[in-house]
Amino acid sequence: MTKDLVIENGYVIDGTGAEPWIGSVLVRHGKVAAVKAEADAQAAPDARRVDASGQTVMPGLIDAHCHLAFDDAASNNEIFHQRRNALSALVASYNARKLLRAGVTGFNDPDSTFENMIDLRDAIEANIVEGPRMSCGAYALITGVGGTAGRLIGDEGITGYYKVVSTKDEIVTEVRRQVKMGADWIKVHVTGIVPRQAHRGELCVWTLDELKLICDTAHELHTPVMGHCRGGEATRRAAVAGFDMIFHATAMNDEALQALADRKVPVAPALTLQANMVDFGEALGTSEALISMFEREITDSIDTMKAAYKAGVPLLCGSESGFSLVPYGHWHYREMEVFVKYFDLTPLQAIRCATAESAFSIRKMGEVGEITPGYEADIICVKGKVDKDISLLGNPDNITRVMIEGVEKDLTPPPPRKRIPGWRLSAMGKTLTREFALGTDRTEEPFHVEELH
Repeated sequence: MTKDLVIENGYVIDGTGAEPWIGSVLVRHGKVAAVKAEADAQAAPDARRVDASGQTVMPGLIDAHCHLAFDDAASNNEIFHQRRNALSALVASYNARKLLRAGVTGFNDPDSTFENMIDLRDAIEANIVEGPRMSCGAYALITGVGGTAGRLIGDEGITGYYKVVSTKDEIVTEVRRQVKMGADWIKVHVTGIVPRQAHRGELCVWTLDELKLICDTAHELHTPVMGHCRGGEATRRAAVAGFDMIFHATAMNDEALQALADRKVPVAPALTLQANMVDFGEALGTSEALISMFEREITDSIDTMKAAYKAGVPLLCGSESGFSLVPYGHWHYREMEVFVKYFDLTPLQAIRCATAESAFSIRKMGEVGEITPGYEADIICVKGKVDKDISLLGNPDNITRVMIEGVEKDLTPPPPRKRIPGWRLSAMGKTLTREFALGTDRTEEPFHVEELH
């Protein structure tokens, strides 16, 4: 029989938003059995004890938006054309260990190439590979207008992680097929880029009736629906149609905000990528115009996100890791910093968003994300006081223990990777004009938003 485990002398942040306290946590049969004085009183005499002096004891992070199959891609072309099915699943299992080292005990993978994150989830649950708890979608549903990759997406069939559906029958058939395959969520790209109209931003590419049909079909099969939405009309339609979770929800108008507030639809803004561009884009050689565009997506949403949170809309933390700007294992904590810096949440409120609230994204609300008796013991120990400095979570060396259901995970760094032939796109860098080569013109090339797509 597994012995009781007592984590004692820790600075405990329980994930509920309550003030931290110093004391003990009793773990028994994979669950939190008791806390504070009751933990010591109820522990068996032969309980194993772990001294957490000088460390924060808190729920593991839950990343509500992480693309584990993309492998830190630098472009859509890499995802669409360089990835191979079995190899991408194997690489994803390697990357899953990076999430554990970063204190992530659960994550939601919205969509994947080849739907192979369904297989990785099942492998993790069967203890074939080690990784965080995982929920996932299959192919992201999109109309023939395209998604965020514009004309790179075919008019029909599958492109990368997208599946084009054009009729009501195709919608119903594909939703049912994904449920049969084992998807935890149905993912919909509610907005997409129309290349000739890129200056308008992302446009809603579905009718309200089509979105309702997706939700009705999925809900009949006990499967929730999540959507990529930028712009007020898309967010409003998704909320009215019955979406269970919305990503981004940037550029909301009053009608969209009211629809979210009325229905309390959880929102995962997933602005870490944008924040990284703002803070580090110059060092990466990114043009000022592109940096400004990414910054506006954050700043233009400050008032509406604050209002949504005040109205009781749950905010979830998602890193959108999977791209080169947000590599695995480095930035899963950073959405909390975004919430504090831009949306005026306190660190404890932001931690709640990344733990108790984000449990919704892995369909474990009320089961994980808190250090509360009866909850699964998904717990991490971190050097220092995380509520005083959230960035402590950014250094894996600060994370001394990660446990899922009371089982400690191996935090040994994965072995260094070697090059995989044909896996990345080569790049020759900046356009080599004669003037640039001779040093007579080192100005930035002009930036045009239409060229992004």
